Amino acid sequence: MGVKERDYDAIVLGAGGAGLMAAATAGQAGARVLVIDHADKPGKKILISGGGRCNFTNTGTGPENFLSENPHFAKSALSRYTQWDFLALVERHGITWHEKTLGQLFCDGSARQIVAMLLEECRRGGVEIRLSTRIGEIGHADGRFRVAGAAAPRLVIATGGPSIPKMGASGAAYDIARRFGLDVVAPRPALVPFTLGEEDALFKAIPGVAFPAVARVRDVSFPEAALFTHRGLSGPAILQVSSYWSPGDPVSLCLLPDAGALLRAARQEMPRAHLKAALSRHLPLRLAEAMATRIGLARELGNCSDAELGEAAGMLTALTFHPTGTEGYAKAEVTAGGISTAALSSKTMEARKVPGLYAIGEAVDVTGWLGGYNFQWAWSSGVAAGRALAGDPGGR
Repeated sequence: MGVKERDYDAIVLGAGGAGLMAAATAGQAGARVLVIDHADKPGKKILISGGGRCNFTNTGTGPENFLSENPHFAKSALSRYTQWDFLALVERHGITWHEKTLGQLFCDGSARQIVAMLLEECRRGGVEIRLSTRIGEIGHADGRFRVAGAAAPRLVIATGGPSIPKMGASGAAYDIARRFGLDVVAPRPALVPFTLGEEDALFKAIPGVAFPAVARVRDVSFPEAALFTHRGLSGPAILQVSSYWSPGDPVSLCLLPDAGALLRAARQEMPRAHLKAALSRHLPLRLAEAMATRIGLARELGNCSDAELGEAAGMLTALTFHPTGTEGYAKAEVTAGGISTAALSSKTMEARKVPGLYAIGEAVDVTGWLGGYNFQWAWSSGVAAGRALAGDPGGR
């Protein structure tokens, strides 16, 4: 005789930030919720985020900080559960925090505090969590979803994307979505370093050099730190523009926005100096040396014409690279693309054509900027689905 199937009001696939938030919200509203995850610990991505301190949200969060084929999709969930709502939850649990640059909020202590908070919220909602459990085949008949010996009229896809596969991340969410006829926007690594070819060996030879810059891809630019690596380009400014990059796109860096004026002033002040000396006043020495070599202006500054200085300034304000690719999912902080928002309700995250099926978090085609935005999407989309699971889609 087989093991008796256990009944729930909702089954959540994935014990990451979005899944735990949805489960806690639904459980505390009275729903019987089961969370299933193949990993041996909940919240693994939370634990490694922010250098172990979890950049859990951003004070400036708004729909403009997200990429999606439908730029309006995230508005509803973000407005009904905001960064301030999550911060209030953090403070209710006695977690102290601090703000870094650009509105990024981090735990003073450890990311483990955020996971413990989510697990306590689930406990308060009577949520059952099964770890080290393989999802296997998902059945769907008579208005009920059947997974790993459990059944429920509602199923939430919260298994994330394939970024950071060493933690067990995979494209399982897309397989499940396609199984139920939902479209998937082609996934790609996002918030990821670029690789450079041999033509840029000059810069790959100065790994570890970091500097403020404005990185640009097409018409998108971000002013933050950039960094050269053995393989290519990284740093916050680079990770930001990587989400907008397509193979073949050039990437440019503005190293000195007022380079023309600076070089003309240097020619007047230090006419017998060479370009490297002038650049080392404003750039890290190894970068100044590399740029002087790239520009190739060998004469003393006093012997350089306005046109030559103008050409040098052009390279300093738009140093252009042609990446050979990215470092892929292994180094990507998140996945862009995912389950198409056209298939989902922006209010409840429920699939329009499959009643009872929901998708949230990174599994969905909504990708945030670097700086806590993706966690806020996890919280907001999780709450939107959690309320709907418990029969209260409105929230506020």
